[in-house]
Amino acid sequence: MLKRARIALFAALAATSISAGAQAAGTLRWALDQDPDVLDPARSGSYGDRIVTNWMCDQLLDVNAKLDFVPGLATSWEWAADNLSLTLHLRPGVVFQDGEKFNAAAVKANIDRYQNDRLSLRKAELKPVIGVETPDDLTVKLLLSRPYAPLLSLLANRPGTMMSPRILGKTGDEIIANPVCSGPYKFVERIAQDRIVLDKFAGHWNAAAMGPDRVVFLSMVDSTIREVNLQAGNVEIHNRVAPTDVAAVVANPKLKLLSIPGLGFQILSFNINKPPGAASPLGQSALVRQALDKAIDRKALNEVVFEGRFVPSNQTEPPGGRYWNPALAVGERDVEGAKALLRQAGIPHPSFTLFIGTDSVNAQIGQVMQSMAAEAGFDIKLEARDGLSALQSEQRGEFQAAMGIWSGRPDPDGNAAIWYSCNGFLNWGQYCNKEMDAALEAGAALTDPDKRVPFYRKVAAIEAQDRSHMVLFHFTWLWGLNEKVEGVAPMPDGILRPAGVRLKN
Repeated sequence: MLKRARIALFAALAATSISAGAQAAGTLRWALDQDPDVLDPARSGSYGDRIVTNWMCDQLLDVNAKLDFVPGLATSWEWAADNLSLTLHLRPGVVFQDGEKFNAAAVKANIDRYQNDRLSLRKAELKPVIGVETPDDLTVKLLLSRPYAPLLSLLANRPGTMMSPRILGKTGDEIIANPVCSGPYKFVERIAQDRIVLDKFAGHWNAAAMGPDRVVFLSMVDSTIREVNLQAGNVEIHNRVAPTDVAAVVANPKLKLLSIPGLGFQILSFNINKPPGAASPLGQSALVRQALDKAIDRKALNEVVFEGRFVPSNQTEPPGGRYWNPALAVGERDVEGAKALLRQAGIPHPSFTLFIGTDSVNAQIGQVMQSMAAEAGFDIKLEARDGLSALQSEQRGEFQAAMGIWSGRPDPDGNAAIWYSCNGFLNWGQYCNKEMDAALEAGAALTDPDKRVPFYRKVAAIEAQDRSHMVLFHFTWLWGLNEKVEGVAPMPDGILRPAGVRLKN
């Protein structure tokens, strides 16, 4: 009863806060499951910031629900015969939200910043790009050091996100305080741990396809709080409905459930080599990490926490997908095998701290894993951290293990290299294996999907031995919508696009 009272009080307070921050007509209020990272595609690395920036910023390319690449700010593109360059043809008549003209020079300025800014996390991703030519205002030619098939996927993501050249010379703090893009909604304000407000940009090239006048993204990390606010009509979109709340959403005639099998996955990152956190038993021994993997029953975890709605997984590629390795399918839990590996490592009772998110679902995942691992001899201490706080600690090496999510990419390199390559931008634990890097590089160099398959299956095999990270499951994306929200199309990457979304009066 006390918990319900607290939830009801929070919902009432949240409603007051939402009302105070959403005065414009036609306002779409969106309850997010985290407080997003900085709204700068050069520096961000969380799923939450992509939800926001996808409404605020255009990308050079995009993907559709079938994961085909489709036009964005580039209307067409072609590879050179030797695959060592990619030519993009830009959309005419586009302006940034500060009135600056979008053209080839703007693309070059953004790519240069992604590659050279001291704080950029995009450097490793764009390393194959060795030059940017601008034959005319609407043509960009990207020169490559080697054939690099994942480039298209990158241009449909953060490295393809275009910000106004007028702000690129400012400091990082100035950029995140007032980000300016060419997208359909422009930045208004951000109140940390509370809300991000965007208003419709009348000068957008596709403004006619945009509905709401204002979008307010509200940070509500607890899934129960998001659910209460959706049921009460305080928000129109509930991001990441907990599987346990699906029945309640379906039962309410004023609500709709939106779902789609996802590319995204939940993953544990282990600190292998970056002080001070690498001194833990996980960092010292691959056998300990393998033992933890054996101690966790992914199928039971899915049933207990997600009522069986997600997909147990141990690879970055979705089970059954083209690049998934069937020889390494999720097996049965093996507690005795885990104990044997710990004895072999000489660490029968390893202890470590695991960062988890601050929402109730992350708490459940952590507690179930904690209990399972304890039967094999592990002592897992759970530490709840919000997304930004955890990210900052991980970047400094001040972690032993951390739970995170990845929204998924249509190209397999985008799901693996970021974690496993020596310079992967999310490889905060500094895992490095030259054989792994060679397999990733070989897979990325090929444009024929069938020829790429053996290399990404090898990537999965190497990771199964090194266990630098640990995939737990792939998501089924679940959104709760108020009945007045129309035109929302679910996407496998978990990012809802703004075009076509409408609010009924």
